[in-house]
Amino acid sequence: MIKIPKVILRIETSVGYGRGLLLGITKYAHLHGPWAFYSEPGEEQTTLPRLDNWGASGIIARVADAKKTKQFIEVKLPVIFVPLKEKIPGFANIIDDCATEGKMAAEHLLDRGFRNFAYCGFSDMHWSRGRRGSFCRRIAEAGFEAYCYDRPRARVLRSYAKEQVLLVGWLKSLPIPVGLMTCDDEHGRHVIEACKVAGLHVPEQVAIIGVDNDDLVCALSQPLLSSIAVNTERAGYEAAELLDELMTGKKVQNHDVIVQPLHIVTRQSTDILAIEDREVANAVRFIRQRAKEPIQVTDVVNAAALSRRPLEKRFRKVLNRSILDEIRRIRVAQAVRMLVDTNLSISQIASALGYPTVKHIARSFRHEMGMTLLAYRKMYGQK
Repeated sequence: MIKIPKVILRIETSVGYGRGLLLGITKYAHLHGPWAFYSEPGEEQTTLPRLDNWGASGIIARVADAKKTKQFIEVKLPVIFVPLKEKIPGFANIIDDCATEGKMAAEHLLDRGFRNFAYCGFSDMHWSRGRRGSFCRRIAEAGFEAYCYDRPRARVLRSYAKEQVLLVGWLKSLPIPVGLMTCDDEHGRHVIEACKVAGLHVPEQVAIIGVDNDDLVCALSQPLLSSIAVNTERAGYEAAELLDELMTGKKVQNHDVIVQPLHIVTRQSTDILAIEDREVANAVRFIRQRAKEPIQVTDVVNAAALSRRPLEKRFRKVLNRSILDEIRRIRVAQAVRMLVDTNLSISQIASALGYPTVKHIARSFRHEMGMTLLAYRKMYGQK
């Protein structure tokens, strides 16, 4: 008789990040199982010590830090951790590619013409520190400075009402307009509410982007929150694959499972161009509105109130790139989303975006992304 692996899951279902991991885990189990799961509703789950008779085979668990791992280690089962504050040494961890996430957010706001920047997050969370560091480095590379806000260390100040007062004061101190990254979507929603109290308009005065693309949180925000989509489902699948190897006794080295960022979902909170040069702003808007059409530089020039040479000169001064660079960058971004979010073939994607041949889209994609379309899909697409 085949023994069915029994897996304890301690991952929250209240946020999109946790649900994405669970979807990936269950997808692997359905394809390679069956597996039996034990999980409890709610954030605080306390019955693990009473599961000895259940005959568990492995564990995937969200933990705050190394101090909270004792009960999982004592049962001597294969375990993969989803750390909240710090990575757990000596074990496999599910962690984010924070360096890429911070860079993506910075470039998204730079692309919209902002010259003032800010980051809002938690200094006691490793993923927030990682995103902040990468965001600030990319902003510094562009020649600007990012103002940073960290959650107060004193617990008495961490209630929503008390921290909102601090957030409002900090937001009022920022130079306007400002492009702001928050450590995650939930915090992005809080910052949007604090902007309302501060009398600041989103996105006209404060453009805000979060991380995780939690559909519910982003939809509850008013205006709707832009966010970086991350591939938690794939990470969950890979974590289950690793746990399966550990449960069957394979000698595999513990390694981190990386949650990869995919693309930016632009909603109202950053749907603005903070470009003072009206002709350049209009030209960029024209390119974005026709991102799925095979537009040329001459099309942009014809839509602008300037001839080609002065428009090119002002493009480079304001955005530090040419008109052709902007066309290619925006159209490749459309291809990225279709590679990740759809099962369309490369030829179908090329046709949908108006490229005459696959060769044309392949050339543009490699120039912009540094890899082929198939390599990108293999690395970031769904399992």
